[in-house]
Amino acid sequence: MPDPKNKPSLFSRKIFLGTTIAGALFFMLLGALFWGGLNLVMEDTSTLAFCISCHEMEDNLYAEYKNTVHYRNHSGVRAICSDCHIPDPILHKMVRKAEASREVLGKIMGTIDTPEKFEQLRMEMAGRVWDTMESTDSRECRKCHDFAAMESSAQSDAARQRHPRAKKNNKTCIDCHKGIAHNLPKQFIEDEHERFALEETPCDDCHIDLDF
Repeated sequence: MPDPKNKPSLFSRKIFLGTTIAGALFFMLLGALFWGGLNLVMEDTSTLAFCISCHEMEDNLYAEYKNTVHYRNHSGVRAICSDCHIPDPILHKMVRKAEASREVLGKIMGTIDTPEKFEQLRMEMAGRVWDTMESTDSRECRKCHDFAAMESSAQSDAARQRHPRAKKNNKTCIDCHKGIAHNLPKQFIEDEHERFALEETPCDDCHIDLDF
């Protein structure tokens, strides 16, 4: 006759989705800890302090950004690095974090560890960011900026003329607002001067400040 003392417990006898309840609870707890840790890492690596923790960013891009409207403005609303460069959708965010491994490798190899090296690669780096923003229809910009929410009466005359045209022609933010947070690459400025001189791109369709 079986010994009642050796009778399996409720947790070991009950089966839930192919495992015991105790096993299911264990894996649920493990999953919660993993997800919580992953989210913590995601958040910590998206702070302004983390983004400028290397001198390559602090001495170059951060120094430029502090002189722009995204850093200081009349409303006191500040957009930090992650607002513009890290997507909100979790899948896209994880892909962007994975891509950042290339930036870590660049740090280790000293790819842009001097102002001269940084300037040599500025056009290439900016181009990658612009291409990404164009491919996502300036998704990160639109977290804060929306044509429907714009008060045209508060905009400059130029903006009141350009924004309706941009909307009509399906322009995306980065098409016209390159250089809004960081210095434009010298090569880009030279190319734009040449294009404008040849009248290939009408100046009144663009908000890029080329100091004409």
